[in-house]
Amino acid sequence: MSRRDLWEPGGAIPPGDPTARTLGRTLRECGQQRAADDILTATFTELRDAQISVQKSCALTGLSRATYYRRVNPKGPMHGPWLPRTPPPAALTDAERAAVTDLLNSPTYRDLAIPQVWARELDEGRYWCSVSTMYRIARTAGQVSERRRLATHPPRVRPELVAHGPSEVWSWDITALKGPVKGVWYKCYVILDIFSRYVTGWLVAAAEDAVVAKDFLADAVTRNGFEPHTIHADRGGAMVSKPVSELLTDLGVLRSHSRPRTSNDNPYSEAQFKTMKYVPDFPERFGSLADARTFCEGFFLAYNHEHRHSGIGMHTPASVHFGTAEQVQVQRQATLNRAYAQHPERFARRPRPPALPEVAWINQPAEQPQPAP
Repeated sequence: MSRRDLWEPGGAIPPGDPTARTLGRTLRECGQQRAADDILTATFTELRDAQISVQKSCALTGLSRATYYRRVNPKGPMHGPWLPRTPPPAALTDAERAAVTDLLNSPTYRDLAIPQVWARELDEGRYWCSVSTMYRIARTAGQVSERRRLATHPPRVRPELVAHGPSEVWSWDITALKGPVKGVWYKCYVILDIFSRYVTGWLVAAAEDAVVAKDFLADAVTRNGFEPHTIHADRGGAMVSKPVSELLTDLGVLRSHSRPRTSNDNPYSEAQFKTMKYVPDFPERFGSLADARTFCEGFFLAYNHEHRHSGIGMHTPASVHFGTAEQVQVQRQATLNRAYAQHPERFARRPRPPALPEVAWINQPAEQPQPAP
């Protein structure tokens, strides 16, 4: 196979890539490795004898410059640790570096930043080194750190709440509803039970207010009949306000708050708001405050008593909250049993209704190791 044959459109080298390196690689693949290496090495030697530069000779023959330099200056295998790096000729001597360290630690400059020291020394007619070199010297001495007293904040504790039944843990939040014109918003307060998903209270107001939030929570607890163990919320202004805090303290209800900028610490309220705003009849804007209240009244009534929630075994929130879900579960099982008795061939196994929830949690608590008996 000749060089011309390899460069033909039907040859081994693809059109548009007739390079020496490709030619050599193709010859090696065809079993001509030694012959190709000998030819290219001889050609490279002739080019160098003709005073052609190493870079151009390598480009013409396809040899690597690194290969050429290794052959010119062969070195045996290296063992042991790496040799110390030769300092550049412009580097400071050890004495000069020690002088810079003494300068930075002097009583005049020890409380100043390095750029301040460099500029003041330059104004005095003394140049020691560059600012970056001063930083490198100080870093080597372990003196590059924040020396000011900075405020430290303890890590936020992740809220971990568990509910094994209704009225144990409630979650509440406030969402915005678009008003009739741009810039007008109504505030929708919603509180729900995380175990049953039952909305124990809702309110649409013209603005977010701490006193309104306090009255809203007090009314929800009163209508429920008894206080929950914990009420969870994010860190909005109304949620952490003094009136709300005093109310929950008076009621003996524990407060829980999301971590800052952590939206999934309040998942039940966020999911409920999405359910509300994604219903087909949710309007683009509400014409008035009364219009928003009318819509929310119909929505929350249907949500509590008609909507079958996938998170609670396809039961309604009211059924789980008020304890009728067990009876509904028995009726569902009876219906499935009749269907199975009529056509058992249609079922791979005996059908069961979706199971009722046993526990609900916000940030599932990690299992703590039990002490050995």
